Amino acid sequence: MTMRYRDSGVDIDKANEATRAIARLVRNTWGEEVLSEIGHFGGLFAVPREYREPVLVSSMDGVGTKLLVASAAGRFDTVGQDLVNHCVNDILVQGARPLFFLDYVAAGKLEPAMVASVVTGLAKACRENGCALIGGETAEMPGLYRGGDFDLAGTIIGIVERDGVIDGSRIVPGDVVFALPSNGLHTNGYSLARRVVFEAMGLALDAHVEALGCTVGEELLRVHRSYLKPVTEIAARAAVKGLAHITGGGILENLPRIFPKGCAAHIHRGSWPVPPIFPLLQKGGDVVEGEMYRVFNMGAGMLIVVSAEDATRVPAVADGLAVHRVGEIVKGGGNVTLV
Repeated sequence: MTMRYRDSGVDIDKANEATRAIARLVRNTWGEEVLSEIGHFGGLFAVPREYREPVLVSSMDGVGTKLLVASAAGRFDTVGQDLVNHCVNDILVQGARPLFFLDYVAAGKLEPAMVASVVTGLAKACRENGCALIGGETAEMPGLYRGGDFDLAGTIIGIVERDGVIDGSRIVPGDVVFALPSNGLHTNGYSLARRVVFEAMGLALDAHVEALGCTVGEELLRVHRSYLKPVTEIAARAAVKGLAHITGGGILENLPRIFPKGCAAHIHRGSWPVPPIFPLLQKGGDVVEGEMYRVFNMGAGMLIVVSAEDATRVPAVADGLAVHRVGEIVKGGGNVTLV
C-alpha cells in the first residue's frame, strides 16, 4: 500500500497555500532594512546605521488560553495583534524599539483561512509599531494537536542605545509611579476569566452584558494595547527610570521585577480607572481582591517610574491615553503594597 504524507494528517499543499496567502501581508511590513525574501531559510535585517552603540533586545511570548476564545468565536486576527503588541511592550520596558518579528503557528490541521487571519493581525500590529514581520513558521502536527487546536507564539528583536537601556537601577525612594490604562484583560488571566464567565456565570460568547456595553466575545477579544507611542511621548519629556509591563502576576509581581535593592512601592487603589470586566469577574467568581491583583492587570497596563522632579513633566495625556499618577517608591524589601 502506497502512503503519502497527507494520509498521516499533514497536507503540504495546504501549507503552501497558506504561505502564498500571507506573502503580500508580510511584505507590507518591510522597509529597506529587510534584505531577504519570503521562502529563504533565514530572515536578513540590516541594523540601522544611526545607532552609536546598538544593543539588541529580544523576547518571545504567546497568547495563552485566549486562543480558546478566538477559536470558539471563529475570529483570529485579534490574537495576532495581541501577540505583537505584547512582545513590543516586553522589550519597551528596557527602552527598546522593535525592529523585526517572527511568528510560529502550530495546529492539528492547518486551515489557510485561519492562518491568513492570524497573519493579518500580526501584519497590522507590526505596521502600527514600525516593525517588520520578517519570517515565521507554520507547522501541522495532527499527532500533537487535536481537531481545531492550535498554538501561536512569537519572537521580537528590538534595539536601544547602550546608554539608553532602562533597567530600573536608578530607581530610589521618593520616585513617582504613573500608569497607562489597559483596555481589559489584554492576554493574561484567561484561564480564570473563562472559568468565571463560562462556568460560574454561565454566559455565552454572544451574550450582551450591560455592565460591559458589549458581548462577552467582544470583551474577551479586545486587543492587547501597545504602549510604544505613549511611552515614547512621555520619555521625550521626562527621564524614565523604570517601566513594568503588567502581565501575568499583575502589579504585585511585575513592578518588583525592576526594583533595585532597598526599594518597594505603595500603589493607591482608586487612582486609575478599573475597566468593568474586572469587577464583573471578581463578583461572578467570588475572587478575593488579592488574587485579582496577582492575576490581572486591573486596568493598569504599563507602569512608569520617574523622579519626583520629573513627575511634573509627565503629560496628562500621551498618544490619546490618560496618564495616571498611581503611587510612589518607598524604602522596603521589594514588595508592592496596595494602599
